[in-house]
Amino acid sequence: MAAGLTPLEPSIVVSDEQKQDVEAQNSKSPQVDLAQPQESTSDTTSSDHNHDHDDLGLSDNSRVPKLSYLRLFWFFFYNFGLFAWGGPVAQIALIKDKLVVQDKWITLARFQRVFSVYQILPGPEAAELCMFFGCLSAGRIGGIIAGMAFALPGFVLMLLASYLYSLAGFENKYFNASFRALQPIVAAMILRATHKIADHSVRKQGSEKIDPFLVIAAVCTAINMALRINIFISLGLFGVIYTFIARRLWITAGALFVLQYVAYALYVVFKGVPSPVSLALGIAKTPSLINLFVLGLVAGTLSFGGAYTAIPFVQVEAVLMGAWLPQSVFIDGIAIGNILPAPLVIFATFVGFQGAYLADGSLGNAFAGAVIITLGMFFPCFLFTIAGHELLEKLVRNKFLASFFDGLCGSVIGVIAVIAAQILKASVEGSLDRVRDKTLGEAITATAQVGPAAVLYVLALAVLYKFTNKYTALLLVIVGAVAGQFLFVD
Repeated sequence: MAAGLTPLEPSIVVSDEQKQDVEAQNSKSPQVDLAQPQESTSDTTSSDHNHDHDDLGLSDNSRVPKLSYLRLFWFFFYNFGLFAWGGPVAQIALIKDKLVVQDKWITLARFQRVFSVYQILPGPEAAELCMFFGCLSAGRIGGIIAGMAFALPGFVLMLLASYLYSLAGFENKYFNASFRALQPIVAAMILRATHKIADHSVRKQGSEKIDPFLVIAAVCTAINMALRINIFISLGLFGVIYTFIARRLWITAGALFVLQYVAYALYVVFKGVPSPVSLALGIAKTPSLINLFVLGLVAGTLSFGGAYTAIPFVQVEAVLMGAWLPQSVFIDGIAIGNILPAPLVIFATFVGFQGAYLADGSLGNAFAGAVIITLGMFFPCFLFTIAGHELLEKLVRNKFLASFFDGLCGSVIGVIAVIAAQILKASVEGSLDRVRDKTLGEAITATAQVGPAAVLYVLALAVLYKFTNKYTALLLVIVGAVAGQFLFVD
């Protein structure tokens, strides 16, 4: 192992082709602006030879402070965990500004290279970056500590919010009014996130051009969900199909594409139209602790493209297949996740708490459910990062795996878009459901509340497209909660 290199980044031979790849890193993700002014000459203390290695992302770690475990925990807890507002883009920008621009732990080129790896892998990139920097400072244990320090504030706050929700959220009319207003706002947030993710997920590798095959994968996956074809079948199939397309095996790719619908037609002929629960795997039919852990593990493993991609996997298992969590409660959890300084996948903590609590009314079981599903959700990103950055880099540089991941990411867009539409539908139907078994006057009042829900959705969508400040989502949730008191209190 070369002197000064951690186990995360061994000395390797870099080809001219890899150099060109590094120079073009991150061209596929316009969400985070990695461009920064170049460091001044006065800040450059290394030789030209070392500077060249910096550009390739292979520099030593002489600038990385070696912190004790306690100091490392406090550093990431205070600098990033407590201020993780505004979603993944703001969180990543905060980490880059502090550790790359200000403290210069690593060069910008090296950061770009590392970030490009975590973009392809599942899990919240901000947490993975914290773990990477923790590994540089204090080894793999330091990586675990840094990741925990980043996630802990949001987890504790979500745990508290889940408890308060269980005390007031199901019966209190004022509490319910606020969350009814938040449901169309959450639907708008998911739709906006779908657009953001799609903007880079359907582009060709190393290019700004739209790849029509990835667009087709997204559209067909949405169609497959309408046909009630299992989500995981669609994701895997389009990953394989795009792998063949990338190798220009057009006939094989086309045959697989057609074969999926032939197989579906045969299924319908012999067994009938699939039921809605066929979309899920059925891994969490009840909110037992083991089922909650597996649910978090599967959702965390398949969250390609960002935290929003974990939402549909949890939704189909908990709301659709298991039916142990009402859709309205699920949406409330996403809304709460948007106002906390945490990765959005922290909504899983809420799902685990409410699912376990609704199952038997035990607060002890509820807290255990919240902890266990959170562990499952974060376990993949901890494992992938701590296992070794160099191994991950080799995997994502593999042309076959890279093509498979590209096809899978394109397919995921269709899943998220359908879930966004379903949540919008649920927010409108929530008012219509209140018409049943009501007097004429109460029914008229409930029906009239459909209009405000639609208006909130349109306004929220307009605000999200107009303003990109990291506090936009937070302010929308606060304003929506206040508006609910005027719009939906009976």
